[in-house]
Amino acid sequence: MRSSIHREITQLSPEDSFLVYERVKDDFDFPIHFHPEYELNFIYKGQGVRRIIGDHSSDITDVELVLVGPNLTHGWELNKCTCKEIYEITVHIQQDLLDDKMLSRRIFKSIRDMLNRSRHGILFSTKTTMEIMPRLMILPKLHGIKYYLEFISILHDLARSSDQTLLSNQFSEINDFQNSERIKKVYEFIHDNFHRRIGLDEISKLVNMSPVSFNRFIKKRTGKTFVSYVNDTRISYASRWLIESEKGISEISYDCGFNNIANFNRIFKKSKNCTPSEFRKEFSGMQRVL
Repeated sequence: MRSSIHREITQLSPEDSFLVYERVKDDFDFPIHFHPEYELNFIYKGQGVRRIIGDHSSDITDVELVLVGPNLTHGWELNKCTCKEIYEITVHIQQDLLDDKMLSRRIFKSIRDMLNRSRHGILFSTKTTMEIMPRLMILPKLHGIKYYLEFISILHDLARSSDQTLLSNQFSEINDFQNSERIKKVYEFIHDNFHRRIGLDEISKLVNMSPVSFNRFIKKRTGKTFVSYVNDTRISYASRWLIESEKGISEISYDCGFNNIANFNRIFKKSKNCTPSEFRKEFSGMQRVL
């Protein structure tokens, strides 16, 4: 699992605050990965699943709740778990959900400190997890401002809870993916133009680099080739529309820049280990907060 570490492109858009996924599954087949968003992950009926956070690895009990900081490698694998109905709620959270000015307020100090500790990964106690569990399960059913405020309230209660365990000795560093002006420009351009063909020459000129130099640059910053990075962005948007819209799969394929439905299906399955229709069914419990 550790041999296939990669950067995940989550389905959060720059306009989103956080995304909540609710699902029942019989396997954990997503390889170890990292992303610049915070992740709160709740698992129920997962005894025997192996948790990997940074340099930490351990089998989990029947119920667990973990907060993972930005760019900290993490993953869960089935390992010894035999349950076929593992219940999972995952929340991807923008780094600026609460901005620096707000976090500097005394009332948010506990949340600020918790977010800082999450660079090591935080395992919450079983007692805390069981207390928070009903609220997490209700969260995907809420809407609008109630949805947002309840999640902030959950973060506050988690931050003030006792018996938090830091999991990894190594900690995440906010790498220069976020800080590089060039990569920001590339990121914004691809998100604005993913629906059409983007040529290597065009994107290279955007950042005043040769195609060869740009390929090395994007590979170093993202761990992906330019083509793979664009396709992952397209698949990210396709995934969102499969869940949030009533569009047909062919229409989504075209809107995401895939002019060939067979190619779309092939790339989607390679990325998500399932077909677009299977993905739409699996993630029917996903909710989004603006």
